[in-house]
Amino acid sequence: MEVKIGVQNAAREIILESAQTADEVESAVAAAVDGGKLLKLTDEHGRKILVPADRLAYVEIGEPTRAKVGFGTL
Repeated sequence: MEVKIGVQNAAREIILESAQTADEVESAVAAAVDGGKLLKLTDEHGRKILVPADRLAYVEIGEPTRAKVGFGTL
């Protein structure tokens, strides 16, 4: 699952691949915003990403990534 996080006053967004489902990411964002705490996510390599909830500009939750195989053209 690709997750993009926009942080206030930061020039670049945080992009990570997460093994968490879209519902898990959405509930983590909602809990962080409601509680005014840290948004805590884990990427597919087990690294933790922590963002203060009051600094979140946006969170974009994408589709699960699929491995591309072959030389197909679309």
